[in-house]
Amino acid sequence: MTELILALDVTEKEKALRIAEACAPHLDAIKLGYPLILSSGLSIAGELEELDKPLIADFKVADIPNTNRLIAEQVFDAGFSSIICHGFTGADAIKACVDVAADYGGSCFVVAEMSHPGATAFFHGGTAEKIAALAVECGADGIIAPATRPERVTILREIVGKRKILSPGVGAQGGDAATVAKLVDGIIVGRAIYEAKDPVTAITEFSAVRTA
Repeated sequence: MTELILALDVTEKEKALRIAEACAPHLDAIKLGYPLILSSGLSIAGELEELDKPLIADFKVADIPNTNRLIAEQVFDAGFSSIICHGFTGADAIKACVDVAADYGGSCFVVAEMSHPGATAFFHGGTAEKIAALAVECGADGIIAPATRPERVTILREIVGKRKILSPGVGAQGGDAATVAKLVDGIIVGRAIYEAKDPVTAITEFSAVRTA
């Protein structure tokens, strides 16, 4: 079954914890990015530990190999299960994150193509395909590909094979959950859940479209 991942991109710690707890029964993982981490600190990973859900650090790490390594070590030491890095920085930078993830028994996902409209300016023209191939070459566990452009997901699937594809852009950005769930291993939903009047009802609806 396609995984359902909550992108918890809020800045209020108590709100984040409340939504995560309420939605946890319907979730497979929780993705935390800079908005919440900068406001609450890496220690929030420990506070979410009791929910027993894998935590994905969406820092889109994009630096030289040594800096990537240092960031990844901090992430996994804090209790995260996975890290997301960019691929345009090259094989050595990707490999730094992949190696640290492996040392900790975790996972590393590489951004092949982003989900917002402006991403087409630089990720198209073969760039996303090259990044996806590089992710495979470096031993990454999978890639990030856009739910907003399912035709692109299909192309990138041909490159990464059975490696996982996690797909953001469902909901607020216009990606259709039912369509992309048939193509990927995990759909990532944020605002459509945490900004909903009733987040539990919203996440239940998304959970219902996952493929068996």
